[in-house]
Amino acid sequence: MTHNVLVVDDEPKLCDLLASALSQNDIAVFTAGNGLHALKVLESEDIDLVISDWRMPGMDGPQLLAEIKNRYPQLPVIVMTAYSTVKNAVQSMRNGAFDYIAKPFDIDELDITVSKALQFRDILKDNLRMRAELDEHQQIDSLVGDSPSFRRVLSAIDSVRESNATILLTGESGTGKEMVARAIHKHGNRADKPFVAVNCAAIPEGLLESEMFGHRKGAFTGAVADRVGRFQQADKGTLFLDEIGEMPLALQAKILRALQERIIEPVGDPRERKVDVRVIAATNKNLLDAVANKEFREDLYYRLNVFPIPLPALRERVEDIAPLARHFAHTLGAAAGKRFSGFSAEALQAMARYSWPGNIRELQNCVERATIVASGAEIEEQDLPAYLFASQPTQPGAQVAEGSVPADLEAALAEVEKAYILAALAQSNGVQAAAAQLIGISERSFWYRLKKLGIHVDKIVR
Repeated sequence: MTHNVLVVDDEPKLCDLLASALSQNDIAVFTAGNGLHALKVLESEDIDLVISDWRMPGMDGPQLLAEIKNRYPQLPVIVMTAYSTVKNAVQSMRNGAFDYIAKPFDIDELDITVSKALQFRDILKDNLRMRAELDEHQQIDSLVGDSPSFRRVLSAIDSVRESNATILLTGESGTGKEMVARAIHKHGNRADKPFVAVNCAAIPEGLLESEMFGHRKGAFTGAVADRVGRFQQADKGTLFLDEIGEMPLALQAKILRALQERIIEPVGDPRERKVDVRVIAATNKNLLDAVANKEFREDLYYRLNVFPIPLPALRERVEDIAPLARHFAHTLGAAAGKRFSGFSAEALQAMARYSWPGNIRELQNCVERATIVASGAEIEEQDLPAYLFASQPTQPGAQVAEGSVPADLEAALAEVEKAYILAALAQSNGVQAAAAQLIGISERSFWYRLKKLGIHVDKIVR
């Protein structure tokens, strides 16, 4: 990533020297001869860092620092001075400077200070971006429901939100695990700090360690610059490890150390770094089964399972389908410029009869489609997608007839799971990626289920 750095000094030779030194590190350098000129540059360019002299004619360093903190409070400033007294350094830091360097300065020292400031800037930018995305989707991601099973989830959130304990969210794909994680963060004691989400199944295995812990420039092929890992990005905040059950065994030991000792070691850098991160992990796998199969570390499981919160499937909270559907219709309809009064009784009955294997995510997609095709103020049964009315595999949430309780619940659930997977494979003509998407799980998780259930996939499943 290229960063833009503004150097402010009334000595042109020093500006040229700094520009030459910094440009070696994939940095675009802008220069200004005084504070007023610097403010004009800031108005026209997207600057990531300001390096300013302390004494300059007209607007000096302290005055420029005050003006930058007023106009651009998130922009880091490094102050440099040939009059390097403790008083000047302390005063600049009190006034909001990120750091200071003394003239004459060492180039290596300058590189380290600039690198830290730019990493700080990147973290702030990522945090602002994620907060903006969260605000944009806040209406859709609201916690909606009043069923007994969902009230237990809300009670658990309230109990743990002010704690720094590690949390393990379990439940099927689409049950809202990231939504719950964000709610815990937003209403907890780290709400004003970063929330960083990582999908452990979506990142190639070879890049996971670098993604988690960062790396130094040159640590491996393609590492053209230093990179801050997700643990450091989430420092003082919350790190959400989604699909933790898909994490390779080789990396699990390093994650365990990071959780136990709050210490990380970037790839290619022997220096350890302390981090203060509250971890929320999530999985749709049975981790105890994975431990028994030597696919997940037992010590990591118990380190994650400090405060478990199981999330119910949508079929287990049928009474919440109607309020969730109304909520989605209101928010999605408003985004599309439509206003709906609600759903017809027939439409609500059809949604209540369906088993929702994709859970809340599938319901949201269903309602979004209905808001597009609906022509009236009320969403009717015919506005719902046809698959809601097609014959389905055995409904996991269907009423169990008296005397038909299975002798082996695990085996019965496995048969239901197998039926859904075979139906998805048939619909996708054997394309596993498409079948996984149909039932709302990752490709890696889908492959794991095929292996567990002994399903052999031909090119086309008929």
